[in-house]
Amino acid sequence: MFSPADNIFIILITGEFILGILGNGYIALVNWIDWIKKKKISTVDYILTNLVIARICLISVMVVNGIVIVLNPDVYTKNKQQIVIFTFWTFANYLNMWITTCLNVFYFLKIASSSHPLFLWLKWKIDMVVHWILLGCFAISLLVSLIAAIVLSCDYRFHAIAKHKRNITEMFHVSKIPYFEPLTLFNLFAIVPFIVSLISFFLLVRSLWRHTKQIKLYATGSRDPSTEVHVRAIKTMTSFIFFFFLYFISSILMTFSCLMTKYKLAVEFGEIAAILYPLGHSLILIVLNNKLRQIFVRMLTCRKIACVI
Repeated sequence: MFSPADNIFIILITGEFILGILGNGYIALVNWIDWIKKKKISTVDYILTNLVIARICLISVMVVNGIVIVLNPDVYTKNKQQIVIFTFWTFANYLNMWITTCLNVFYFLKIASSSHPLFLWLKWKIDMVVHWILLGCFAISLLVSLIAAIVLSCDYRFHAIAKHKRNITEMFHVSKIPYFEPLTLFNLFAIVPFIVSLISFFLLVRSLWRHTKQIKLYATGSRDPSTEVHVRAIKTMTSFIFFFFLYFISSILMTFSCLMTKYKLAVEFGEIAAILYPLGHSLILIVLNNKLRQIFVRMLTCRKIACVI
């Protein structure tokens, strides 16, 4: 029998799951159809397609973890089950983070302007090496998830032995502690791609500021296309920073939940808030991307016409 809090959690997480799959699936489907029609795909669409696939995996893992928490509140005391979930979450999380960073760096390189040799070289090379970069993201994510699995497996064996030497009360408290340090460590590692995205964001803002100063010298009545592109990219990256901050705080909450008296409620709240990141940022991408937004509006228009007929 589920508690009222569990029922609310199931309703919310189900709604987030449906919206997340629909939103990310829509981006993947539009880019895939466009790829088939044109026999080629742009670099930004290629990065977006890989990103939304990673986010579908991340949302799925987080929803499975949420359901397991509801069905089995003592999941943190059954380390084998948690090791499997955490390993898949680590892979999907890091893959999502690194591909999002690639997208932010791509926006910066393609939109910003600079005469620095390194910037010009990266701007020229990015389209050529994007496949290898994404492959590197996959390799890094796989490596980190395997390390996570090994570390947690070692902790499981160590504490399985300790169970024979402690009483039941001590065993309950010890069984939650092995996840504290590894989880905290792996959450902190996720800051690395975030810092790269943050640097790209500030450099892009700097580029916009310099560009705005230049066009003021040659002000005209028309709107400047370059400024609009800058602003759109900054909005996208700002939404990423906001949702990632929310996601990171939620992850920390779930990490420290094992030390709380109502850890199940803390994990449920953290799961709901954390899923907003892969869900919300993808919806923002649809709104700010001209192609995705126009196709979506066209679909709604056709649907209204069909309903009228």
